[in-house]
Amino acid sequence: MHPRVSVVVRTKDRPHFLARALDDVLAQDFDDWETIVVNDGGDRSAVQEVVDRLGERASGRIGVVHTEGPGGRSAAANRGLRLARAPYVVLHDDDDLWDPRFLSRTTAWLDRHPGDAGVVVTTEIVYEEKHGDSYVPVRREPFWEGQTEITYLQLISVNRAVPIGVLYRRSLHDDVGFYDESIDAAEDWEFYLRVTLDHRLGYISGEPLAFWMHRPRQMGADGNSMFALGDIHERADRGMRDAALRAYVREAGEGLPLFLAGLVEVEVRRQIDDALDRHADLMRRELDARHPIWSRVRRGVHRARARRAARRGEVTSSQ
Repeated sequence: MHPRVSVVVRTKDRPHFLARALDDVLAQDFDDWETIVVNDGGDRSAVQEVVDRLGERASGRIGVVHTEGPGGRSAAANRGLRLARAPYVVLHDDDDLWDPRFLSRTTAWLDRHPGDAGVVVTTEIVYEEKHGDSYVPVRREPFWEGQTEITYLQLISVNRAVPIGVLYRRSLHDDVGFYDESIDAAEDWEFYLRVTLDHRLGYISGEPLAFWMHRPRQMGADGNSMFALGDIHERADRGMRDAALRAYVREAGEGLPLFLAGLVEVEVRRQIDDALDRHADLMRRELDARHPIWSRVRRGVHRARARRAARRGEVTSSQ
């Protein structure tokens, strides 16, 4: 019999994170799942050793796929998803974590809401640092605090979800396609845009059920993509927007984009002017506080200017 959920874990040369991720899946209070570990060109023996150490705990539900070489985040996700046998799927990257109730709450939601293509949960950002041989949490903050829904309107501005917090129907890939393998980062955002154009995503608000782990100071294999691949994220963002704009102009012409670009430029200039005015006002107040005599001089200059302006007005009116 097929499981109800397929969990795809992307990993490469991070056996300590992989072990933590698999322990995280095993800790779920929902056990009707399979896990597909996609080793994206990393050390094969290290990955297999992590899985073998689980022994009876894995119960034959954890499989491993080794790629011949690094194919990237999207290719690794697609490799696992094409092997998924369950009606519900989720990407659990090797360094992120779940609340033990994540799978039970999200599967129950999709069971109750057949019109939802997927469901997003409240997610918390957890900053962690390396202490000795392990990573420990040092700070937490909400990801999009107060968010209660996911819409296309929100997503077209900026991504509002991350893979660890999204369970969705496997059939979506038959409808909108798989992750775009030409994108090195932000592939989840591009996928969610395609999904929400025609489908609804549910949302489980309240306490966080997913934890997006950040390590700002860590580069190399242990870095997480938001920081280790920061420049790639920015390039992917610009590239996706540019491609979408060019496709729109080919279809509808450049009139609307040109008009909106003009409005944006005016607004940006206004914001810059406001910021400069606030800075100048702050500097004046600081100067007044340090040198009170300057405040009296400035008021005298303003009064003199006002009197000259008034006299000019009288001369003009008499003429």
